[in-house]
Amino acid sequence: MKRRSLLSIVLIFTLISAYAQKKPIIGVSSVATESSASAPLTYINSIKRAGGVPLVIPMTSDKEELTRVLEVIDGLVMTGGEDIDPLKWFNEEPVRAMGGIAPKRDEFDITLIRMAVEKGLPVLGICRGEQAMNVAFGGTLYQDIPSQVEGTFVKHSQNAPSSYGTHTIDIDKNSKLYKILGRESVVVNSFHHQAVKDIAKGFKISARAKDGVVEAIEKEGDQFVVGVQFHPEGFVSKGDDTFLPLFRALTEASK
Repeated sequence: MKRRSLLSIVLIFTLISAYAQKKPIIGVSSVATESSASAPLTYINSIKRAGGVPLVIPMTSDKEELTRVLEVIDGLVMTGGEDIDPLKWFNEEPVRAMGGIAPKRDEFDITLIRMAVEKGLPVLGICRGEQAMNVAFGGTLYQDIPSQVEGTFVKHSQNAPSSYGTHTIDIDKNSKLYKILGRESVVVNSFHHQAVKDIAKGFKISARAKDGVVEAIEKEGDQFVVGVQFHPEGFVSKGDDTFLPLFRALTEASK
Protein backbone atom coordinates (compact mmCIF):
# COMPACT_ATOMS: atom_id res chain seq x y z
CA MET A 1 0.00 0.00 0.00
CA LYS A 2 2.83 2.36 0.94
CA ARG A 3 4.59 1.45 -2.28
CA ARG A 4 1.48 2.33 -4.31
CA SER A 5 1.20 5.67 -2.49
CA LEU A 6 4.86 6.40 -3.17
CA LEU A 7 4.45 5.52 -6.84
CA SER A 8 1.38 7.76 -7.04
CA ILE A 9 3.33 10.67 -5.55
CA VAL A 10 6.21 10.12 -7.97
CA LEU A 11 3.77 9.98 -10.89
CA ILE A 12 2.07 13.21 -9.80
CA PHE A 13 5.38 15.06 -9.51
CA THR A 14 6.49 13.65 -12.87
CA LEU A 15 3.32 14.94 -14.53
CA ILE A 16 3.69 18.34 -12.85
CA SER A 17 7.30 18.51 -13.99
CA ALA A 18 6.38 17.54 -17.56
CA TYR A 19 3.64 20.18 -17.63
CA ALA A 20 5.98 22.85 -16.27
CA GLN A 21 8.60 22.01 -18.87
CA LYS A 22 6.12 22.76 -21.65
CA LYS A 23 5.87 26.37 -20.51
CA PRO A 24 8.68 28.45 -21.98
CA ILE A 25 10.57 30.82 -19.70
CA ILE A 26 10.28 34.38 -21.02
CA GLY A 27 12.88 36.87 -19.83
CA VAL A 28 11.67 40.40 -19.11
CA SER A 29 14.09 43.34 -19.16
CA SER A 30 14.01 45.24 -15.89
CA VAL A 31 13.85 48.85 -14.82
CA ALA A 32 16.48 49.46 -12.14
CA THR A 33 16.78 51.96 -9.32
CA GLU A 34 19.42 52.16 -6.59
CA SER A 35 17.38 49.76 -4.47
CA SER A 36 15.48 47.50 -6.87
CA ALA A 37 15.17 45.80 -10.26
CA SER A 38 11.61 45.28 -11.41
CA ALA A 39 9.18 45.08 -14.32
CA PRO A 40 5.54 46.28 -14.46
CA LEU A 41 2.95 43.60 -13.72
CA THR A 42 1.24 44.32 -17.03
CA TYR A 43 4.11 42.53 -18.82
CA ILE A 44 4.25 39.74 -16.25
CA ASN A 45 0.51 39.05 -16.41
CA SER A 46 0.42 39.17 -20.22
CA ILE A 47 3.17 36.55 -20.48
CA LYS A 48 1.33 34.35 -17.98
CA ARG A 49 -1.92 34.68 -19.92
CA ALA A 50 -0.08 33.58 -23.06
CA GLY A 51 1.25 30.42 -21.39
CA GLY A 52 4.76 31.59 -20.56
CA VAL A 53 6.71 31.76 -17.31
CA PRO A 54 8.03 35.32 -16.80
CA LEU A 55 11.51 35.86 -15.39
CA VAL A 56 12.65 39.43 -14.64
CA ILE A 57 16.28 40.00 -15.66
CA PRO A 58 18.28 42.32 -13.34
CA MET A 59 20.07 45.10 -15.20
CA THR A 60 23.71 44.39 -16.05
CA SER A 61 26.15 44.97 -18.90
CA ASP A 62 28.34 42.01 -17.88
CA LYS A 63 28.29 39.75 -20.95
CA GLU A 64 29.22 36.68 -18.93
CA GLU A 65 26.20 37.19 -16.68
CA LEU A 66 23.95 37.80 -19.67
CA THR A 67 25.27 34.66 -21.36
CA ARG A 68 24.19 32.61 -18.33
CA VAL A 69 20.78 34.32 -18.34
CA LEU A 70 20.30 33.51 -22.02
CA GLU A 71 21.03 29.86 -21.28
CA VAL A 72 18.02 29.84 -18.94
CA ILE A 73 15.36 31.76 -20.86
CA ASP A 74 13.55 30.62 -24.02
CA GLY A 75 12.32 34.02 -25.21
CA LEU A 76 12.62 37.70 -24.33
CA VAL A 77 10.41 40.76 -23.85
CA MET A 78 12.06 44.19 -23.90
CA THR A 79 10.01 46.66 -21.90
CA GLY A 80 9.20 50.37 -22.30
CA GLY A 81 10.77 53.32 -20.53
CA GLU A 82 13.14 56.24 -20.99
CA ASP A 83 14.49 57.87 -24.15
CA ILE A 84 17.65 56.40 -25.71
CA ASP A 85 20.82 58.53 -25.71
CA PRO A 86 21.12 59.73 -29.34
CA LEU A 87 24.71 60.95 -29.11
CA LYS A 88 26.12 57.58 -28.06
CA TRP A 89 23.89 55.20 -29.98
CA PHE A 90 23.18 56.88 -33.33
CA ASN A 91 25.54 59.85 -33.43
CA GLU A 92 23.04 62.70 -33.19
CA GLU A 93 23.16 65.75 -30.96
CA PRO A 94 20.25 65.77 -28.49
CA VAL A 95 17.39 68.08 -29.42
CA ARG A 96 15.83 70.37 -26.83
CA ALA A 97 12.63 68.29 -26.61
CA MET A 98 14.44 65.03 -25.84
CA GLY A 99 13.27 63.41 -22.59
CA GLY A 100 15.19 61.80 -19.75
CA ILE A 101 17.77 59.14 -20.59
CA ALA A 102 19.15 56.14 -18.67
CA PRO A 103 22.70 55.37 -19.89
CA LYS A 104 23.15 52.16 -17.89
CA ARG A 105 19.82 50.86 -19.10
CA ASP A 106 20.73 51.70 -22.70
CA GLU A 107 23.85 49.56 -22.37
CA PHE A 108 21.91 46.72 -20.77
CA ASP A 109 19.01 46.73 -23.23
CA ILE A 110 21.07 46.99 -26.40
CA THR A 111 23.62 44.39 -25.28
CA LEU A 112 20.85 42.00 -24.22
CA ILE A 113 18.96 42.39 -27.52
CA ARG A 114 22.05 41.82 -29.63
CA MET A 115 23.04 38.71 -27.68
CA ALA A 116 19.50 37.26 -27.68
CA VAL A 117 19.08 37.72 -31.44
CA GLU A 118 22.54 36.30 -32.12
CA LYS A 119 21.63 33.26 -30.02
CA GLY A 120 18.45 32.81 -32.07
CA LEU A 121 15.95 33.52 -29.28
CA PRO A 122 12.52 34.99 -30.04
CA VAL A 123 12.35 38.66 -28.99
CA LEU A 124 9.39 41.01 -28.56
CA GLY A 125 10.30 44.69 -28.13
CA ILE A 126 7.67 47.05 -26.74
CA CYS A 127 7.82 50.87 -27.06
CA ARG A 128 11.37 51.69 -25.88
CA GLY A 129 12.09 47.98 -26.47
CA GLU A 130 11.21 48.40 -30.16
CA GLN A 131 13.34 51.54 -30.40
CA ALA A 132 16.29 49.82 -28.70
CA MET A 133 15.88 46.90 -31.11
CA ASN A 134 16.19 49.26 -34.08
CA VAL A 135 19.17 51.14 -32.63
CA ALA A 136 20.92 47.89 -31.63
CA PHE A 137 21.27 46.94 -35.28
CA GLY A 138 22.19 50.32 -36.73
CA GLY A 139 18.88 52.16 -37.03
CA THR A 140 18.08 55.69 -35.84
CA LEU A 141 15.21 57.43 -34.04
CA TYR A 142 13.24 60.63 -34.16
CA GLN A 143 14.09 62.12 -30.78
CA ASP A 144 10.82 64.06 -30.65
CA ILE A 145 7.92 63.47 -33.04
CA PRO A 146 6.15 66.87 -32.70
CA SER A 147 9.28 68.89 -33.48
CA GLN A 148 10.96 66.55 -35.97
CA VAL A 149 8.25 64.79 -38.01
CA GLU A 150 6.66 67.13 -40.54
CA GLY A 151 2.94 66.72 -41.07
CA THR A 152 2.28 64.51 -38.06
CA PHE A 153 -1.21 64.94 -36.63
CA VAL A 154 -1.82 61.88 -34.42
CA LYS A 155 -1.60 62.32 -30.64
CA HIS A 156 1.14 59.81 -29.83
CA SER A 157 1.13 60.42 -26.08
CA GLN A 158 -2.39 59.79 -24.88
CA ASN A 159 -4.18 61.00 -21.76
CA ALA A 160 -6.09 57.78 -21.25
CA PRO A 161 -5.53 54.42 -19.51
CA SER A 162 -3.16 51.94 -21.20
CA SER A 163 -6.09 49.54 -21.67
CA TYR A 164 -7.81 52.05 -23.97
CA GLY A 165 -6.91 52.52 -27.64
CA THR A 166 -6.72 56.05 -29.02
CA HIS A 167 -5.49 55.82 -32.63
CA THR A 168 -5.34 53.42 -35.57
CA ILE A 169 -2.36 51.72 -37.21
CA ASP A 170 -2.16 50.12 -40.65
CA ILE A 171 -0.39 46.74 -40.84
CA ASP A 172 1.57 45.45 -43.83
CA LYS A 173 -0.13 42.30 -45.15
CA ASN A 174 3.29 40.77 -45.88
CA SER A 175 4.43 40.94 -42.27
CA LYS A 176 4.70 38.63 -39.29
CA LEU A 177 2.50 41.07 -37.36
CA TYR A 178 -0.31 40.65 -39.90
CA LYS A 179 -0.03 36.85 -39.75
CA ILE A 180 -0.22 37.02 -35.96
CA LEU A 181 -3.10 39.48 -35.60
CA GLY A 182 -4.91 38.63 -38.84
CA ARG A 183 -5.94 42.20 -39.58
CA GLU A 184 -4.77 45.16 -41.68
CA SER A 185 -5.88 47.80 -39.20
CA VAL A 186 -6.19 47.92 -35.43
CA VAL A 187 -6.65 50.53 -32.70
CA VAL A 188 -3.71 50.89 -30.31
CA ASN A 189 -2.72 52.88 -27.25
CA SER A 190 0.14 55.38 -27.45
CA PHE A 191 2.71 56.62 -24.90
CA HIS A 192 5.74 57.91 -26.79
CA HIS A 193 7.34 60.96 -28.33
CA GLN A 194 10.23 59.12 -30.01
CA ALA A 195 9.90 56.79 -32.99
CA VAL A 196 11.88 54.78 -35.53
CA LYS A 197 13.41 56.98 -38.25
CA ASP A 198 15.94 55.01 -40.34
CA ILE A 199 15.17 51.29 -40.19
CA ALA A 200 18.01 48.95 -39.18
CA LYS A 201 19.61 46.77 -41.83
CA GLY A 202 17.90 43.37 -41.99
CA PHE A 203 14.65 44.76 -40.57
CA LYS A 204 11.48 46.06 -42.19
CA ILE A 205 8.60 48.30 -41.17
CA SER A 206 5.44 46.29 -40.57
CA ALA A 207 2.98 48.97 -39.36
CA ARG A 208 2.49 52.73 -39.40
CA ALA A 209 0.13 55.23 -37.80
CA LYS A 210 -2.17 57.25 -40.06
CA ASP A 211 0.39 60.10 -40.07
CA GLY A 212 3.17 57.78 -41.23
CA VAL A 213 4.94 57.33 -37.88
CA VAL A 214 6.40 53.81 -37.57
CA GLU A 215 4.38 51.60 -35.20
CA ALA A 216 6.01 48.18 -35.71
CA ILE A 217 9.19 46.65 -37.10
CA GLU A 218 10.42 43.09 -37.54
CA LYS A 219 13.55 41.21 -38.50
CA GLU A 220 13.48 39.74 -41.98
CA GLY A 221 13.56 35.95 -42.16
CA ASP A 222 12.00 33.29 -39.97
CA GLN A 223 13.30 34.28 -36.53
CA PHE A 224 10.65 35.89 -34.29
CA VAL A 225 12.12 39.35 -33.66
CA VAL A 226 9.23 41.82 -33.57
CA GLY A 227 9.00 45.33 -32.17
CA VAL A 228 5.85 47.38 -31.57
CA GLN A 229 5.68 51.05 -30.61
CA PHE A 230 2.41 50.67 -28.70
CA HIS A 231 1.81 48.79 -25.43
CA PRO A 232 -0.08 45.51 -26.11
CA GLU A 233 0.39 44.44 -22.49
CA GLY A 234 -1.84 47.32 -21.41
CA PHE A 235 -4.77 45.59 -23.12
CA VAL A 236 -3.90 41.94 -22.42
CA SER A 237 -3.31 42.41 -18.69
CA LYS A 238 -6.81 43.88 -18.36
CA GLY A 239 -8.49 40.96 -20.14
CA ASP A 240 -8.72 42.48 -23.63
CA ASP A 241 -7.58 39.70 -26.00
CA THR A 242 -6.94 41.89 -29.06
CA PHE A 243 -3.17 41.55 -28.69
CA LEU A 244 -3.02 38.26 -26.79
CA PRO A 245 -2.02 36.50 -30.07
CA LEU A 246 1.18 38.58 -30.08
CA PHE A 247 2.26 37.19 -26.70
CA ARG A 248 1.09 33.71 -27.68
CA ALA A 249 3.18 33.91 -30.87
CA LEU A 250 6.19 34.76 -28.72
CA THR A 251 5.61 31.85 -26.32
CA GLU A 252 4.99 29.44 -29.19
CA ALA A 253 8.20 30.53 -30.90
CA SER A 254 9.99 30.04 -27.57
CA LYS A 255 8.96 26.40 -27.06
